[in-house]
This record gives sequence, structure tokens and C-alpha cells, in this order.
Amino acid sequence: MNNKGKRPIGKILMILAVVFFYLPILYMIIFSFNDGKSLTSFTGFSLRWYKHMLDSSDMMDALSTTFSIALLATFISTVTGTIAAIGISKSKKIVRDLMEQINNLPIMNPEIVTAIGFMLLFITFHVEKGYVTMLLAHIAFCIPYVMLSVMPKIKSLDPNLADAAMDLGATPWQALTKVVVPQITPGIVAGALIAFTMSVDDFIISYFVTGRGVKNLSIMVYTMSKRVNPSINAISTLVVVIITIVLVIINVAPTLFAKRAKRNSIGRRNVLVPAVAVVCVLAIVAGVVTYNNKKEPLPFEGQTLRIYNWGEYVGEHIIQDFQKETGATVLLENFDSNEQMYIKVANGEAYDILVPSDYMIQRLISEGYLQKLDKSKLNCMDKLDDAVKGLPYDPENEYSVPYFWGTAGIVYDKTKVDIKDLEKEGYNIFLDQKYKGDIYLYDSERDSFMMALKALGYSMNTSDESQIQEAYNWLVQCVQTMKPEIVTDEIIDNMAQGRKALGLIYSGDATYVINENENMGYYLPEGGTNQWSDAMVIPKNAKNPELAHAFINYASDYDGAYDNSSYVGYTSANKKVMKDLYGKGGEFEGIDAYIPRTDNKNDEVFEYNEETKKEISNLWSKVKIAASNTN
Repeated sequence: MNNKGKRPIGKILMILAVVFFYLPILYMIIFSFNDGKSLTSFTGFSLRWYKHMLDSSDMMDALSTTFSIALLATFISTVTGTIAAIGISKSKKIVRDLMEQINNLPIMNPEIVTAIGFMLLFITFHVEKGYVTMLLAHIAFCIPYVMLSVMPKIKSLDPNLADAAMDLGATPWQALTKVVVPQITPGIVAGALIAFTMSVDDFIISYFVTGRGVKNLSIMVYTMSKRVNPSINAISTLVVVIITIVLVIINVAPTLFAKRAKRNSIGRRNVLVPAVAVVCVLAIVAGVVTYNNKKEPLPFEGQTLRIYNWGEYVGEHIIQDFQKETGATVLLENFDSNEQMYIKVANGEAYDILVPSDYMIQRLISEGYLQKLDKSKLNCMDKLDDAVKGLPYDPENEYSVPYFWGTAGIVYDKTKVDIKDLEKEGYNIFLDQKYKGDIYLYDSERDSFMMALKALGYSMNTSDESQIQEAYNWLVQCVQTMKPEIVTDEIIDNMAQGRKALGLIYSGDATYVINENENMGYYLPEGGTNQWSDAMVIPKNAKNPELAHAFINYASDYDGAYDNSSYVGYTSANKKVMKDLYGKGGEFEGIDAYIPRTDNKNDEVFEYNEETKKEISNLWSKVKIAASNTN
């Protein structure tokens, strides 16, 4: 009986599986041509993000690092793993079994354990972390996968094959390369592909073993903590294209090699000689162009500036423009929390500029990790808004120059939320049953407890245990009765799409949301809020403080500050930039979230208190447990 065409369910399942795997990739490719910043709303066709990708030295360096390390690690681990597998196959059974178990251990081990092990190894032997340490780690974790792929092929071979070849006059090397290796080539190729994939995909191990600004694409994406840059769609599309080309070459190459094998050596030389000539001509042309374009040396030619900043917290052009103007090389590393930044600084990692938040600056000053600024080298202070200068954590601005500032408040959908409810209830609207299941809580212990404390009429800097306990009970009541969704930066696109009625958000993110969706509003309760500030500081162990002062001036001046603020959406400390972006014709014209409130006596700046921080951190963990148990 002919069963052809009589299994529609199987075909449907196969189609659904293909759609499930490839639809996200297609979605990503389409949005790489999106004209707007949104990751979910297509506003028109544009090559904007491809241009931004190509202009971004940070992205292109990450792409280069990703593939150069993947290719080197693949080649070295494939050769090493193949030789090791062949050697083990010729060993005694007890040795072979032991080595196979040892080989399986890194594969079975959690990646985080391997990552910490590598990190401790490099620290113990005082190896400076960077490109080489990342490459060594990738080689080490790729080798077991190669061996695992090659071993079954070796076991399937006739054990006397190599001996027979040598009996017929082959040398051991010829027996290996011309007899054994061709027989196990499928296993070698499979192992190489697995190694390449593992290297390109790796994040955890890479994150722990890198340093000096070296990062791959995985690290770059992870550290986009403020907002995912739409250019990531463009660079991801480029990666898909590169990998597709690699796969095509791998599948087509055997056929091409078979055809080439029929050609004589003269034919090969006839192709090789012109190719070498072309390369030489191109090298000469490149040298002439480089020589002719040689200019006068710039003020910081050849120097390197290391910046440690939040992810996606700089403009599209500021880094490249600063490099062109000064001749310096900027190495930008990103962190996703003040605490992560603190750990690196406390462990002696040397940076020239940090951009921490208010309370963390207070801590760094008190623990002696920062150096005082040389006011004679700064020309930017008069350009900054008075409201963001002289804040409690650094009253004289001896250590810090403001970078961005703002508030934390309530973003709400005007079509769902009555403004009268907000004016009447303030933060207590998060307990209003009218909005049950339609709210976001921000996954931040500081901001969530700020909201609860302000709702109860207390200071957000209180150290009173009974008040903190009341705030904890308020938050538990919220998660148990209101069924909120606890999120971080995904609130930005979600609220831009109007997916919930309201949520707690930073003013800069609210600016973006309102700019994307006119139905959204931003409200600051009269009971007060967190008036936060992130500022540029110079660590005590900075290697290039003079260049650091130059960058602080550049980032605070009009062009640099405008580029930063217009792209990120957070409020600039430069008063003229702030006025131009908010005023008529500005990118954020009329969006109140962009202008921080400065006339409410209940607004506060966070102060650092180690004991209170630990208590709130512990209680916030309990709040999230209560939320998960409720759901």
C-alpha cells in the first residue's frame, strides 16, 4: 500500500517545528531594518542600525573577538583533541577508561564552576586577564567536545589498520595522516563544528576570564542593562549570514576539493601566482594611502582610556568622536549593577573612569577608592545644572562630575489609569484592586523599598527596623493581592506597547516609553521619590588621569552630552542640552519625564548604609519568594 501523503499530522508537526526554530531568526532579521528604536514595533525600513553597527568600534571589536577566538580555539582544540583521542585509543584499557572519565568531567560540570576555576587559576598565577586568557579558556573547554566526537570513529576502525599501512612501507606519520585521519574525518569535522558553536555561544566562562575591555558578543549583549541596542539585531543578522556562509563552505568544499584534485600542479600554480600578486599590490596601495593620510600627532596619540560604565549608557558617536579628536583609544567595559562594579574596583582592577550611582560614590569615597578631581583641568562645571551639583554624597563635587540624573516614578497608560487615582493614592495605587494583575514591579530592592517607604510616609533612607518591616509587609501585601509581574528593563518595551496599566520605572526609561507611545504618562507622587544621579569619577589607581579629565570635559560639553542624552533618553547634566532636548523642536519636546522634579521637599538622594542595605536585600528576596508562591 502506498502511504505517501497519508501522514498529514507528521508533516504539520515538522512544519511547526521549523517555524518554531526559524521564526525568531526571521523576526530578528526584519527588525534589523527597523527605522525606530523599538524592538517590537516596526516603524519603517532603514539601514540605520547597520550603519550604527559599522560605526561602533565596540560592536565591531566584539564581533572580531568572537570569531577570531572561535576560529583559533576551534583549530587548536580540533588538532589537540584529535591527537589526544588517537593516543588514548592506543593506551591500556585502564588508562583509556580513566582518561575518558576525566574528559567527560568538564562536559558534565556546570559552566559556572568551570568559569570560577579558570578565573582563580589566572588570579593565582598573576596572569593578566584579556584576549589570551579568554582564548586559553575556550581551547580548554572545547577539547573535550572534540574528543567526545572523534572517539567513536576511532573505536569503529580496525585496530590493525595503521600497522598494515606501515607493513606496506608507510611511515608512522603517513599512516596517521593518510590512513587513520581520512577514516575519522567525519568525527573530526563534527567535533570542530561543535567546538566552533560552543565558542561563539559561550558567555559564562568568557565573562569570568576576560579583562582590559576584551569582550565577545555574548558579554556585550549581557551588559546592555539599560536598554537593548537595536543594533544587536543588525549584528546578529550579520552573525547568521557568516555562519550560513561557513556551513555552505563546509558542505560544498568536499565537492570543490574533489574537482581540484583532478587538476595538475601547474593549474594550481597558475591560480596561486595571480592571487599572491593581487595581495602584494593591495598591501602596497594600503601602505601608500596610510602614508599619505598621515597627520600631525593628536594630544593623546597612542594613549588608552579605560572606562567602566553601565551598558547602553553612551551615545552613538561620542566614543568614536573623542578618539578622533584626541588620538586616544577608548576601551569601554560595561557593568549591570553598582555592586558588580564595586567588586572589580575593590579587587584592584584599574580603570580611568567609573560611572557609579550616588550611594555607591559615597561608599567609594569613604573607602578611599577615588582620587580628587583636578579642578584646574576641568572646564565643564559651569555648564552643568545647579540642581545636580553639590548633592549630599559629594557636596563640593571634589570627586565627581554629574553624567545623567533623574527620578523614579510611575509610568501609566492614560487609557487605563485615572489620573485622579494617582493623585489620591500615590504609590498606594499598587495596592488598588482595580489594577490587580495589570501592574509591574521593578526588580530592584532599593527602588521597591523606596516606593513602599514613601507610600507609608517614611524616608527612603530610614534605618528604623520597624519602618523597614512595615515596608516589607506593604510589598508582601502587594505581591500577594495584586499579582504584579516583577521585571527589570523589559518594562520599557512592554509599557511602550501598553501591555499593562502601570509600573515603577526610571524617568529616562519613561521618556523613551512616552516618546514611543503618546498614551503613556509619568507621575511622581507628592509623597516623594528617589532623585538619583550617576556621575563620572576617577579611581585612585587610574593609569591615565589626565586623559580621564579630558574625557569628562568632552562628555560634559554640549556635543558629547547631547549625543549621550538624545540617544539614551536620560536627562543630561548639561543645562543647555537639557533645555534644547525638552524645548520646542527637541527630541523630547514636552515630555515631562525628561525634566527631573527639583521643588519637592520629600524627594531624596539615596545614602549608603551597609547594615540597612543587607537587611533590605534579604527582605526583598523574601518578597520575591512570596510572589512566586502566590503565582
